[in-house]
Amino acid sequence: MRWQDVGGLECSVARALSVCGDRWTLLILRDAFLGTRRFDAFQAQLCITRHRLADRLTKLVGYGVLRKERYQERPPRDEYRLTDKGRDLYGVVVMLAAWGDRWMAGADGPPVVRVHRDCGHVATLRLACEHCGAPVTARDMEARPGPGVRRSARPTGIASTTRGRRRTARRRAVAGAAGERGRGGAR
Repeated sequence: MRWQDVGGLECSVARALSVCGDRWTLLILRDAFLGTRRFDAFQAQLCITRHRLADRLTKLVGYGVLRKERYQERPPRDEYRLTDKGRDLYGVVVMLAAWGDRWMAGADGPPVVRVHRDCGHVATLRLACEHCGAPVTARDMEARPGPGVRRSARPTGIASTTRGRRRTARRRAVAGAAGERGRGGAR
């Protein structure tokens, strides 16, 4: 499968990645959340070529993540502002930054902290169940087919756990037998 076709998969992650899954697009979104709006400012902050930046901005406008707003008539100049659809990506950008802060920041700590305007304290995002409020991690979750799944095929990303366990057990058994043969064990 080609990368350009990933948006056609029956998977919300793949569809989202088709819009904002490359590094330049995520960095453009990061800067948009930090208040950057003008083409020249994006280019200066990201050190990205004009062609690549124009391509990514056009794509984000086309998908409704950003909207163009004219701020000067002569010569014509536009700002790029986040739409509601774009603002909904805030959690994605902040969670990615939190991962980077934890695993990639180094001894000096994170380069940016996010402060809650209302209380003035550093804030972090946490995943929580919208019904009971309990924090959740990957181990607390289970993927099930949703209402948008085609009934003729299992959606991408939802695997049969039993089948996966059997396959893993078979691979371990084969690897173990091969290792014993190599050591002069049972044949």
